[in-house]
Amino acid sequence: MSKEKREFTKAFKAKVAIEALKERETLEELSKRFEVSPNQIVQWKRAFLDNTEKIFQQEDKKQEEIDLDKLYRKIGELEMERDFLRKSLRKTGL
Repeated sequence: MSKEKREFTKAFKAKVAIEALKERETLEELSKRFEVSPNQIVQWKRAFLDNTEKIFQQEDKKQEEIDLDKLYRKIGELEMERDFLRKSLRKTGL
């Protein structure tokens, strides 16, 4: 009798890890409910906690990218205004 290795989705792993973090049920109860070993739940919980910081780092990077886009647009606008004013001053002889 060989057991097939089961594949779990990321969503399932996250759901189990979150339930473990809530600590409303023991590991044994969660193990029975989700049909996963308690050791596996502990591993998923640890991985979940270790990787939560990355989520917030990604948000920071997105915010920085947005800010850079705004700055580059503003630089373009200012350069156009400068060029326009320079040409206007030349026409008036100043």
